[in-house]
Amino acid sequence: MIDGCLLETRSLTMHFGGVKAVNGVSLQIQRGEIYSIIGPNGAGKTTVFNCLTGFYAPTAGAILFEGRSIAGLASHHVTRRGIARTFQNVRLFGEMTALENAMIGRFARTRSGVLASMLALGSSRREERAAAQRALEELAFVGLSSRTDTWARNLAYGDQRRLEIARALATDPALLLLDEPGAGMNPSEIERTMDLIDRIRARGITVVLIEHHMKLVMSISDRITVLDHGEPLCQGTPDEVCNNPRVIEAYLGKRYDDPE
Repeated sequence: MIDGCLLETRSLTMHFGGVKAVNGVSLQIQRGEIYSIIGPNGAGKTTVFNCLTGFYAPTAGAILFEGRSIAGLASHHVTRRGIARTFQNVRLFGEMTALENAMIGRFARTRSGVLASMLALGSSRREERAAAQRALEELAFVGLSSRTDTWARNLAYGDQRRLEIARALATDPALLLLDEPGAGMNPSEIERTMDLIDRIRARGITVVLIEHHMKLVMSISDRITVLDHGEPLCQGTPDEVCNNPRVIEAYLGKRYDDPE
C-alpha cells in the first residue's frame, strides 16, 4: 500500500428533507488500498458514493480528493479529476456493443468537441481511434476480448458487471468506486471478481467498494467502515470489524468466522 491520503470526507452529511440519509461520515482513503463500506440496506452507502461522484451536492461537510475540494462538482468534472464508479444496478447502453460502451468511458478524457466530430476533423478521428484502442485494452483486462461486438443487453450478467468496470477504467481513474460488484454472482464469479479487484489495485488504482458479500469484503479489504442509519458504526481492519459486538448486533448477526 502506498502512503498518503487520496480521498477524505469530513462530517459528510446528506439530508433529504427530514431524512438523514448520511450523517457525519468521516473517511480517510489511503492511496493504493482496498476500502469497503458495508452495512444494512438503507444505511446510506450508495448515498455516500453519490456525494463523492457529483450526483448529489452534500448538505454539509467536506470532500477532499488529492487535497482539493470536490464537494458539489458536477459528475463529469469529478470524473476528469480521477474518480470513476460503477452502479448498484447495471447501467449500460443495451443496444450498443461492449466496445462502444467501453469507448464511452474513454470519451470522458477526449478534447474534441461536437463540431469537430460532426466535421470528422483529423483530431476527432485520432481521438476516436485512440479511444477504441484503449477500450479494447480494458475489455481484454476484464476478460471480455471475445465479446467486443456483442450488444451489452445480450451479455451474461457477470459480463455486464465486468463491462461496467472496463468502462470506468477507460476514464483513467486514480480512485475506482464499485457499488456491489459481487451482487447476483455465483461463487466462481465472486472469485473472478476478487482477482479482478486485486489486479486493478496492482495497476496503482485505489478501490472503494460497497458490498454485501462478506467473503469478498473480508478477503480483499485493507480497511472497512460500517454504516448504520447513515452514521459510522465502526471503522477498522476486517478482523476488528467482524469481532465488534455492535457490528455483530446491527449487521452481521454473528461473528463472520463462526460456524453455522
